[in-house]
Amino acid sequence: MLDPIILFIQNIFSAIGRGIGYVIAWILFPFMSAGRWYASRGFILKGIVGIILAILVVAYGFFVYQTQVWNGFDPDYPAQYKFGDRKLAAGKEFPGEDVNAPKKCQPSAIVEVSAGLIDMEINQNTWITSTPLYKMGLFGLDWDRTPWLDNKASFQRGVNQAVRRTSVELVDRLARIRGTSGINAKLQTARSAILYDETSWYINLPFSIRDPASKQFEIARQNLLAFNAELASCQSIFDGRTDNLMQFVDNMANDLGTTADMLAARSKNYNSGWFDTRADDRFWFAYGQLYGYYGILSAARADFAPVIQERNIAPAWNQMLDRFRSALAIQPAIISNGREDGWIMPNHLSTQGFYLLNARTSLTEIRDVLDR
Repeated sequence: MLDPIILFIQNIFSAIGRGIGYVIAWILFPFMSAGRWYASRGFILKGIVGIILAILVVAYGFFVYQTQVWNGFDPDYPAQYKFGDRKLAAGKEFPGEDVNAPKKCQPSAIVEVSAGLIDMEINQNTWITSTPLYKMGLFGLDWDRTPWLDNKASFQRGVNQAVRRTSVELVDRLARIRGTSGINAKLQTARSAILYDETSWYINLPFSIRDPASKQFEIARQNLLAFNAELASCQSIFDGRTDNLMQFVDNMANDLGTTADMLAARSKNYNSGWFDTRADDRFWFAYGQLYGYYGILSAARADFAPVIQERNIAPAWNQMLDRFRSALAIQPAIISNGREDGWIMPNHLSTQGFYLLNARTSLTEIRDVLDR
């Protein structure tokens, strides 16, 4: 009676083995064909091809290192800024005993964190999205459509999304008096630079020569730091009003809402479990966005300290930050997009979406309190 069952199981494993064999053969076919061609060539041509291959091996080895080593990554990174030690809100003048001494004001924590995030992406690490080997893909297939070597790039793009949103807020509201005064030139330059094409390299198809994305992002970082230096010498302004904080929080909540929709759509329409090759880039983009906003919102607590104290929202703000940190605790080795009621393959997108929406709910609750 067990023979049909045993035969059925044997057929399943045999089919799996044949499938794996076909995949391996498909992957190895171009290499085997190239090897046969190489073996039939002359000594000089072999030498030239060998040098090219050696360069490619070294280049791809370095590329793998760039994508797998995450320098500066630390979900608890806001603690290093020691925002709790700040006594004044952003832009407020420090009291001085010498009336003839130059005035000094409190620089912005939001600007400091934004510059630090850019530094992590382009100086401590390589900006992966614009590198030639990433743009070339795997035999022409976009790396985002494979399960390999795209997680760091997606994470960086998520962080960059948070910094971009913040730069817009700085230019349009936070560094202007009631939104009517002139736009700060350094912040305007920073915003333009951080909104630069993320995929741009020195040479781009169809054969245009441009600045790489990392160079423009460095310009943004330098201008953010220059603005903070101006603010520290009381030559710029930071308008830490209640309505500015409310709009700042509201726009971040809307940004996260868009990401939540992206996660929900992928989770609902694709249930391939560990074989969903786009689930990982969706997950790590959202993770990077949460990572960036966690630091920026921690900084906003310091920059808007008087408003937070006056409106008695410190407990709600702390709860919101705790929810962001809880979302960052989810770091699966392999991203699975299985059925939500599945019992073999988990659904990491739904799990992350749950934590993301929790954090977003906290933001909307804070916005509602500020709007009263």
